[in-house]
Amino acid sequence: MIRIIHYNLPENNSTTSPSTIKGFLRSRGYSVQNLKILKQLPDGILLNNVPAHVNARLTPGAVLTVQIKEELCSENVAPVPLPLEIVYEDEDLLVVNKPAGMPTHPSQNNHDNTLANALAYYFQQKGAPFVFRCIGRLDRDTSGLTVIAKHFVSAGILGELVAEKAMHASQATSGEIFSAARPQVFTREYLAITRGPVIPAEGTVSAPLGRKPGSVIERCVDYENGEPAVTHYRVLEEKNGYSLISLILETGRTHQIRIHLKHLGHPLIGDYLYNPDYEVISRQALHSHRLSFPHPMTGEPMEFLAPLPEDMQRVLS
Repeated sequence: MIRIIHYNLPENNSTTSPSTIKGFLRSRGYSVQNLKILKQLPDGILLNNVPAHVNARLTPGAVLTVQIKEELCSENVAPVPLPLEIVYEDEDLLVVNKPAGMPTHPSQNNHDNTLANALAYYFQQKGAPFVFRCIGRLDRDTSGLTVIAKHFVSAGILGELVAEKAMHASQATSGEIFSAARPQVFTREYLAITRGPVIPAEGTVSAPLGRKPGSVIERCVDYENGEPAVTHYRVLEEKNGYSLISLILETGRTHQIRIHLKHLGHPLIGDYLYNPDYEVISRQALHSHRLSFPHPMTGEPMEFLAPLPEDMQRVLS
């Protein structure tokens, strides 16, 4: 895989703009590790078509070229022909609508039934190298949108956007959190279903999370040793004795939504770990509904929606 990106510097370059290649690329989200790898690639960084060091000074009107080259594949991910719904794809990333019941990563008991296996097969059929770089893993039984970076630079930039999200979310008001005009960071909105009315209908759960004593899988609220965790929620609809809730995470702890809703007194229905209520659904009623973020290479605002899946729709219909 080869991805070539050209940056045409303006003729009248501002004196406040980064003066070196390193400064310029860092201002566009390239990580220190990204630059380290690019320096090791032949012709990884060119200035006016000539190989250049990252400390080289930029001049007005110059053309800076980044050449990303990858030939390795994820060795432990077997290509398997599995259903794969690609919502969006370009040279730098894919957005996938993952079905419930499909693990994201291979694990001890899931070697050939994961999203990584499906994507490995997809890239194999295209004759392209594939390294699985998922930005924001979804639990096996959580459906919906997730992002896959196609190369190490887009992965690094998207990873930084995820890290920046918490800072922006902590500074925003509740209304801004759920506004369509969100800050240009990596924002994921979930939809969940719980039993009964949720009171108050909008708010924030701030409760630290840690491992449940005696379990390697379960988590619990732990005010003494847990890591900070914050979830913003808003009820969208009440129907048939159930509530449809929109949730945005300020932090990304394991099982955060599942634990915080239970802590709120309204656990997810169908959650085999924390609320095995299978009367109307056979899996945890949680769906990654909306993703918004600036494109890692162009900065263009991106937004994607995945409608509520059929099994969750049936609960409310």
